[in-house]
Amino acid sequence: CEKIGLLKMDFLGLKTLTVLDMAFKMANEQNGSPILEDLNDIPINDPKTYDLLTKGNTIGVFQLESTGMRDLMRRLEVKDFSDIVALVALYRPGPLQMADDFIQRKHGKVKVEYFHPCLKDILQETYGVMLYQEQVMKCAQVMGGFSLAEADTLRKIMGKKKKEEMKGQRDKFISGSVNQKIPHDIAELTFDAMEYFAGYGFNKSHSVAYGWIAYQTAWFKANYPKEFMAALLTSEKNDIDKI
Repeated sequence: CEKIGLLKMDFLGLKTLTVLDMAFKMANEQNGSPILEDLNDIPINDPKTYDLLTKGNTIGVFQLESTGMRDLMRRLEVKDFSDIVALVALYRPGPLQMADDFIQRKHGKVKVEYFHPCLKDILQETYGVMLYQEQVMKCAQVMGGFSLAEADTLRKIMGKKKKEEMKGQRDKFISGSVNQKIPHDIAELTFDAMEYFAGYGFNKSHSVAYGWIAYQTAWFKANYPKEFMAALLTSEKNDIDKI
């Protein structure tokens, strides 16, 4: 589509949004007054919600109800919203292989290290692991001297594994790093890591959006379980297996 000048867009219809709306309305009716003015007013630091997540009590919670995900949440010990965002990005075939390393680093059992000090601000939130596509782009900008547009081009080339174009990008990155007095071998190691992670990196913007819906769902299950389950069962009333 793009090659002939057309715009391709994907619109995802999420039944979860209907479940949240139904639970919100029922909770307001049961309480006689609005529990919140708006769904987006849900407090993001609710202890009951994080307790529910850490225990893996997430059947019916958007994105977080599979057996593997529940096990991952118990091991990670979900403490804040950034943990949920990371989980959404980690729980896919490629990144799952680094989940153990991520968890060990979070709990201080493995030392968090960076290829170069200039990358600390970019990778600190993920304990030195390049988890998001945006981190790969930022590393290219900060270390290799890429513009953000050039970094986005690099992300696309890496994601599609275009080997014929990769060599030029590697040379450009190493040259830009050396110009900033970064050793040649460090630049090479960093580019190798970027190329590896970009192959299955997830865009953080997507993870945040999905993570927020997951958190809202978990918040209702933790704080208004009757209304949440009524909404969830109603949404699945035509699927006896899910009921």
